[in-house]
Amino acid sequence: MEKMSSRQLAKTAERIPRLRGYLEKLYARLNRPDLIKPDPLQFVYRYKDPADREIAGLLAALLAYGRVAQIEKSVDRLLGKMGDSPAAFVREFDRRKRRNLADFRHRFNTGDDISDLIEQLKYILSTAGGLEAYFLKGYKPTDKNVAAAIGAFCGSILKRHAEKNGGHVSRGVKYLITDPTKGSAAKRINLFLRWMVRNDAVDAGVWKSVEKSKLLVPMDVHMSRISRVLGLHNRKNISIKAAVEVTDGFAEIEPADPVKYDFALCRVGMEQDCACMEQLQRIAEGNI
Repeated sequence: MEKMSSRQLAKTAERIPRLRGYLEKLYARLNRPDLIKPDPLQFVYRYKDPADREIAGLLAALLAYGRVAQIEKSVDRLLGKMGDSPAAFVREFDRRKRRNLADFRHRFNTGDDISDLIEQLKYILSTAGGLEAYFLKGYKPTDKNVAAAIGAFCGSILKRHAEKNGGHVSRGVKYLITDPTKGSAAKRINLFLRWMVRNDAVDAGVWKSVEKSKLLVPMDVHMSRISRVLGLHNRKNISIKAAVEVTDGFAEIEPADPVKYDFALCRVGMEQDCACMEQLQRIAEGNI
């Protein structure tokens, strides 16, 4: 894969003050709670208890693939089946609850996939008390970013699932839990972490022990395209290497909070706001 040249990086660095100024304007205009819907983040705010927000947030993030309307419908249906407290549903998960999820389906995932995942979440809650405490087992504040912690978190879930499944990880669970150690950008896990760690008008800030400076940009086609416009990467594939490279670029702009502009920029990408894209490109190219 071709990496950015030192000349390209220097050119981007020269534009940092202008990029920061324009990104701050986008953040002020688009990073608002009334614009959260239809983002699956909306389901985190359905609950007040942090434990429920963790579970609802993880499930909503992991199902955040496909058409927006279908994601909303699927997450709403799943959480409806889980009752008033997703965390209680997970803690009390049994065969009866598995049967209740049997008819669930979201694109490539079935109710059995969700049940297999919930069995692992039940283990996490019973042994660590919560998702944050479990995630922290693989998190080191000295690490450059959360990539290794995500690898440990996802790897442990996949390993325990395999142990209960004759050494095999089902295709559905593998699709839900993508492992960055295998090259995946882990977009949906990074999205979940942004919701949990950051605390502003949009992100919930449920977790208190992970530094937002360690977060990685949730890379999808929208963010990849915008990052190319900004000159932050030119990789062909959306991978963990691309996510780290793009995050490093945003860290030059906002070192303490490199994913700060993610929600606003995703709105720009989803709405195909050509005027914003053109403005970003002009700034990045030094034409402003």
